[in-house]
Amino acid sequence: MPNSTSRWLWHGLAVAVLAVFGASLYIASKRIDYTWRWERIPQYLISTEGEEQKAPFDGFVAVSEDGKQLSMTALRSSETTSFTDFSRVLVGNGDLVFEGDVLAKKDQLGPGPLLIGLWLTLKISALSLVFALVLGLVVGLGRVSKNPAARDLAAFYVEVIRGTPLLVQIFIVYFFIGTVLQLSAFAAGVVALSVFTGAYVAEIVRAGIEAVPKGQVEAAQSLGLSGFQTMRHVILPQATRRVLPPLAGQSINLIKDSSLVSVMALTDLTKAGREVVSSTFSPFEVWFVVALMYLLLTGVLSIAVRRLEKRFAAQG
Repeated sequence: MPNSTSRWLWHGLAVAVLAVFGASLYIASKRIDYTWRWERIPQYLISTEGEEQKAPFDGFVAVSEDGKQLSMTALRSSETTSFTDFSRVLVGNGDLVFEGDVLAKKDQLGPGPLLIGLWLTLKISALSLVFALVLGLVVGLGRVSKNPAARDLAAFYVEVIRGTPLLVQIFIVYFFIGTVLQLSAFAAGVVALSVFTGAYVAEIVRAGIEAVPKGQVEAAQSLGLSGFQTMRHVILPQATRRVLPPLAGQSINLIKDSSLVSVMALTDLTKAGREVVSSTFSPFEVWFVVALMYLLLTGVLSIAVRRLEKRFAAQG
């Protein structure tokens, strides 16, 4: 075991390497002909545009003298409506407006496109992970089952899913299965990611179960436990400790793979990044921020899994 001084020296070496890497990136950024516009990014994280009040029909606008009330009369009928919950009026008294035109705005802070995309990525990744774990556990048990039909079906599923690209599977689920079953884009995305990740989880579960010493099974059988009881109380608890690290890695891959759902017109974090780039013409700044947000998600997941590993180790 290294002593305290040597440990700090090694930590210092790691910091020095990271500092050199950061300095290299900085020098490289100075050599390219690019103007950094970091001030454009915050508005796409926290929006200050507020809520818009739009015209419900074609008609004329009337604004009160104090500017605190806005009313509208329909162009071809006697229908009227009024607005009071706003901060700024964007039209003038007597103006002719058409359905969908913005009449006023209510100033308030809200999530910007990047945070909205992050939330969608988090939702679709979390749901897909839950279904993938359930599906992977069932298929993984099928892979080690004594029933030949269960083994064959499980092996067929795993080989087909692992042998085809995720993007192709997304297209098949969205344009074929989703059309037949009338699935929304979000539901189709969850199905595609769950089925894809479930195949890898199944192999992780199979490897974890087979890593449990056969003596544990024989000991359980000698105590009179049934096959189901042996799997539940003896094999799976031990296998869980072994599969946590690879499951964490597969979960991180799932979060990154979720960027492919943007092909289904879902505005996840990656698609939101593309839209922001087209608005700001600042690709480097936007993609650095998007990468940092993905890193935040995967980093939190890694920390949670490490704590879970320590808890299982303490119980063992």
